[in-house]
Amino acid sequence: MSLTLRNELVVDKTKRKKRRELSEEQKQEIKDAFELFDTDKDEAIDYHELKVAMRALGFDVKKADVLKILKDYDREATGKITFEDFNEVVTDWILERDPHEEILKAFKLFDDDDSGKISLRNLRRVARELGENMSDEELRAMIEEFDKDGDGEIWNVDLSSFVRKEWIKITRVVVKIK
Repeated sequence: MSLTLRNELVVDKTKRKKRRELSEEQKQEIKDAFELFDTDKDEAIDYHELKVAMRALGFDVKKADVLKILKDYDREATGKITFEDFNEVVTDWILERDPHEEILKAFKLFDDDDSGKISLRNLRRVARELGENMSDEELRAMIEEFDKDGDGEIWNVDLSSFVRKEWIKITRVVVKIK
């Protein structure tokens, strides 16, 4: 194998590994969700706590999903999993998310009137639902940041071009709205 090819493979492997790692913000969100929903503070979560924690992190989990996680990770048959197990499961699920799908979900939550665009009215509603006290001027500035064609609204393609770079911020909004 040539030195050039070997170097390319090492670089490619490094890039893949880097893509498969969570940001510090994501790691903290996982920890926060576990601690928040470990209601009895026994450092393990049961079926109900697991289901709520997964939903808070933006996953639409079914009963079968939660039961499978418990079956696969509850080694001592306590009906609970530890943070380490929760972290492993959630990390895998986050890394398997499709950024484009997350963008579409977020867009649909903002676009409550199914117009195919996000207007100032849509942003006002979301800000209000999140308890954010934002002026119309601040909301217009947000629109201007994403508005590629200058029509005063964010179309799905406008949002996608920006979100591809920072889609995790949008998923945090999705979790808060849910």
